[in-house]
Amino acid sequence: MLSKEILVKNSGWVELPQISDERDGVLNIMEVGKNIPFDIKRVYYINHLENCVSERGKHAHKALEQVIFCINGSFVLTLDDGEKQQDILMNRSNQGVILGVNLWHTMHDFSSGCVLLVVASDVYRESDYIRDYDEFKQYVENS
Repeated sequence: MLSKEILVKNSGWVELPQISDERDGVLNIMEVGKNIPFDIKRVYYINHLENCVSERGKHAHKALEQVIFCINGSFVLTLDDGEKQQDILMNRSNQGVILGVNLWHTMHDFSSGCVLLVVASDVYRESDYIRDYDEFKQYVENS
């Protein structure tokens, strides 16, 4: 079931201010210290997700924090903190979800033209990833 309230641990909503412009379009503003809860060291986006049965993510992080946005289209973000799971419909360009530590996340059910934008607290380090769900469960239980 899709929900607006985030119930899992190590997560929450980020809402970016939007300014409508008489010249057309909407400006979304992202600022460290105001609506992003960490210094941004990496930005990446995922696009060309034309296959609605694709899945992305399917991992957790030990130390990295991220905020994920859907800047075009929609997708379902599944969060799992080791105790609770939750599906969140991502379809507003100014609303992001914090992907904190020890939080398994999967993105799926992409609409045509979907574009995801992610800001991260650190550079890529493979050693920070937990890619096996059973290992994730054990890691969370021992944390």
